[in-house]
Amino acid sequence: MQKYKRKTSGDGLWILMDCCFFIFGNMLTINGQSVDAAGKTVAEYLAEAGYNTVRIAVERNEEIVPKAKYAETVLADGDVVEVVNFVGGG
Repeated sequence: MQKYKRKTSGDGLWILMDCCFFIFGNMLTINGQSVDAAGKTVAEYLAEAGYNTVRIAVERNEEIVPKAKYAETVLADGDVVEVVNFVGGG
């Protein structure tokens, strides 16, 4: 926190003011991590993050996003997203 001096009007007194500045970004949570991806589509985020979309499911704000909607679903500030990889086994 920085302190700034300000002269009051006409009386020659100075007051000390506490000033705080907060910068809020466009953050959302993906798999528990804060990510700056707001404004991107699900498809854009997945491509940038290196996901293979064949074997994953995406949940946005507790609703499954259909694969056909990845290119048109825009991530927004405050969204909570989970990306789940399917793993085969035997």
